[in-house]
Amino acid sequence: MAEITRKRTGEFLRELFAILLASPTGLPAREALHQLAARVTLSPYEADNYESGGRRFEKIVRFATVDCVKAGWLIKEKGTWSVTDEGRQALVTFPEPDTFYRRAVKLYAEWKASQPNADTSDTLAGVFKPADEVSDDLDTSAKAVSVTFDEAEEQAWSEISTYLRAMNPFEFQDLVADLLRAMSYHVSWVSPPGKDGGVDILAWPDPLGTRPPRIKVQVKRQQQAVSVDGLRSFMAVLGDDDVGLFVCTGGFTKDAEYEARTQEKRRVTLINLDKLFDLWVEHYERLTDHARRRLPLRPIRFLSPLT
Repeated sequence: MAEITRKRTGEFLRELFAILLASPTGLPAREALHQLAARVTLSPYEADNYESGGRRFEKIVRFATVDCVKAGWLIKEKGTWSVTDEGRQALVTFPEPDTFYRRAVKLYAEWKASQPNADTSDTLAGVFKPADEVSDDLDTSAKAVSVTFDEAEEQAWSEISTYLRAMNPFEFQDLVADLLRAMSYHVSWVSPPGKDGGVDILAWPDPLGTRPPRIKVQVKRQQQAVSVDGLRSFMAVLGDDDVGLFVCTGGFTKDAEYEARTQEKRRVTLINLDKLFDLWVEHYERLTDHARRRLPLRPIRFLSPLT
């Protein structure tokens, strides 16, 4: 007798999508799974752990989300899961859990068949078996690689983001200045402790500061997102020939992002924690040894899932 069916997996997925849709910016995977576990009644089998480690319920959901990602219904980025417009539509189009998951599996199969050197011998971890069951032999599937990759990325980003958010504010400010130097900008001033008049860093395209634009940077190491009023306060200190960079670990509200995107008189770029980290990685080789010690990174190579 099958312990977990397509229908049951579809129930998990539809409830997961409902949780994610309630959070427009998505949720960290662990938080989403925690909320899902609280909203469904797990059988003893689902709540049990695998011998290799990890609760069976979480593995079932994680493996099923691989189908959803390849179906274009779900996005995973730095451990955060969010539902796409296609995923939102799929919830409406396929209201039955069974058909919802079957459609995701079909789209995954189509994606897999389109890959170079596609091998159909391990068809979808057993989900196309005649019986209405999902194979429990999860570790033999190519999906195991995707799940391992996702979990590694989640763990890494959790540690990195926690580290940056806990950094001393002035150390974090120096980190941003170091990044600008690695990007070939010339930092002429970094605010010392105390009132800064709304500007934390000044930089120029050339060493003497003779060529515009002058770059004014405000750096905020805080949990809450910057509001549109906070952004306008920063834009008030920008001159006609200035470019503004606003760096905030807490990100920016939708209104603030819209304001920056549609601004005609003031040029301003918003940099959240994700973007800051991506820039740090991109320019890591150009950082000085002293700068790298502020946020030291070491790549670890392991088998990557197909993209």
